Amino acid sequence: MSSPALHEPFEAIDRQRLSAALGMWVFLASEILFFGSLFLGFTVYRSLHPQAILEAGRETNVVFGSVNTAILLISSVTMAVADKAAERGLRRMVVGCLAATAALGLAFLVLKGLEYREDIHEHLVPGPDFKLKTPAAQLFFGFYWSMTAIHAVHLTIGIAAVCLFAWRVSRRAFDFTASAALPSLGLYWHLVDIIWIFLYPLLYLGGRAP
Repeated sequence: MSSPALHEPFEAIDRQRLSAALGMWVFLASEILFFGSLFLGFTVYRSLHPQAILEAGRETNVVFGSVNTAILLISSVTMAVADKAAERGLRRMVVGCLAATAALGLAFLVLKGLEYREDIHEHLVPGPDFKLKTPAAQLFFGFYWSMTAIHAVHLTIGIAAVCLFAWRVSRRAFDFTASAALPSLGLYWHLVDIIWIFLYPLLYLGGRAP
């Protein structure tokens, strides 16, 4: 008897899960290439204008950045626990861990919004009223706004997907123990976290070393 989670054209749940994982890894590879180009561009400009980039880096709020880093690291733990709980059929734990993951992601966005408000108040948006006089310093904040905003969009998508999956599990809408959706969603969530792990030292720690 086939599992309710098995869909055409697959004949075995293991093959379906493997295909889903492969598809997600291909997608994640494309995302890595996209963010990798931004990281490369940032590295090039930092090598061309090291002092200006370091000066601009000291203007970021390291407290917001550090707290948000901790939040995302914890969210990776709750996502991993949800995945393991699903393997054991622990429905309530899956829903609870996914809810915690989504809440932590939302907390990240709220703090990021507060940080953006502070940046705007401090005139750290590239343009005619930019706080720093060194022209190359605007390059840093151009990358800062671009990379953090794109990351926030990815995180928002992840939060929506986590909430939808948790709702479907709570409604017993499908066999979550055999579904390939949660492992794939976990891979996406961990990628978003890893990207932030790279953004944190690039944007918040530069220029602060003694």
